[in-house]
Amino acid sequence: MEIRNQVKMSIQSLSENVGIARITAAAFAAQLDFTLNEIEEIKVAISEAISNAVIHAYGHPDGIIEFTMNLYDDKVEYIITDIGKGIEDINLARQPSYSTDPERMGLGFVFMESFMDELDILSKQGQGTTVMMAKKFQSNVAH
Repeated sequence: MEIRNQVKMSIQSLSENVGIARITAAAFAAQLDFTLNEIEEIKVAISEAISNAVIHAYGHPDGIIEFTMNLYDDKVEYIITDIGKGIEDINLARQPSYSTDPERMGLGFVFMESFMDELDILSKQGQGTTVMMAKKFQSNVAH
C-alpha cells in the first residue's frame, strides 16, 4: 500500500505537547472526508497514546516521542513511538480500568480501541513502545 502523504514530528515528553499532537492529528485527518465526530475520536485516541508515553514511558521531560502520520488510499494511520520503560504485559494493559498508576482511570487503550479501526501495540521492557492506530474512510476524496 502506497503512502499518499506523511508527516513526522518529534515531541518532547511534556504534557503540554499532548495538545499540539492532538491538533496536528486533527489537521492531518481534516484533508479527508471525516465527520467532526470522527475527527474528535481521532483527537481523543491520539491524546491517550501521547499521554501514555509522557506519563508512563518516561515520567520525566527528557524523553522523545516520535509521532508519524501516514495517509493511504483507504485509511489514515498514526504511529506513536517512545524508547521508555516499555509495557510489562500488553494484554493486561489493554484491560479496562488497569493502570500502573492508581491515580489514573486506565481507559487509554480502551478509548484507542473503540475510537479507531485498528490498534496494534508493540512493546519491550526497557526498550519502549510503539502504538499504531488507523481510522478507515470511505471516500477517496482528499482536499
